[in-house]
Amino acid sequence: MLALWRLSIVKNENFNQELKKLEQFDTPSITNVVATYPEDQELCLGLYDPWAANWYTDQSVKCMYPELGRRAGYAVTVVYGPVDANFKRRSFDDVLRAIDASPKPVIVCIKQDFPEEIKNKNGLCGGNMTTAMKALGTVGIISDGPSRDVDEIRPMEVQYMLTGVTAGHGAFSVKAVNVPVNICGMDVCPGDVIHMDENGAVKFPNQYIGDVLDKVQKLQKIEQERQEKMRNSSDVEEIIRIMNGFEDNK
Repeated sequence: MLALWRLSIVKNENFNQELKKLEQFDTPSITNVVATYPEDQELCLGLYDPWAANWYTDQSVKCMYPELGRRAGYAVTVVYGPVDANFKRRSFDDVLRAIDASPKPVIVCIKQDFPEEIKNKNGLCGGNMTTAMKALGTVGIISDGPSRDVDEIRPMEVQYMLTGVTAGHGAFSVKAVNVPVNICGMDVCPGDVIHMDENGAVKFPNQYIGDVLDKVQKLQKIEQERQEKMRNSSDVEEIIRIMNGFEDNK
């Protein structure tokens, strides 16, 4: 049992190192190798039907801190909603325990299950909550509603992706922790890998971390070489050949 425990620690450390390496690449590049071009079996894993599956975020989510750069981590999910006198079994304590139990680093995915007139002005996750979550290994937060305290949170270097900002909120409660959620068009399960930057966010199952890293490294090399060739040319027909891949091996 001790040997298995040590093996698990080594495996998690390796995954964490690979996640850090994934932050060297932008989120569109990650989407390219996860599912965007499924016909390319060398550079794309084809994990999802690009249009039919909900595997990346839509335009409703905004990156609050583009200057902080990319973040990659394991999803911990939480559903918030209005206070319900008939259900008081969950609280923010459960969210913190879930973050603590998760592999690190963590991206907290917050589903705001409120009526739209409330959701649009609910500054749900502020400075105190973010401080507690960061202390337990959170590097990013993504929500399908607004939040607040953006100036207070900025120095914490926790990436913050929201639909907008607002100054206040009323009473709310935790409805569920670590359940499947949809965040701005992206279906997320607990433990999924989330990669996020100012372009949005993408998810994929954590067992593909090494495959995604391998393919995105190959893709970046090909694209850098292709763009260098185009920068060095002013001939339209040559640029067309380069864009179509006919010059990649020259």
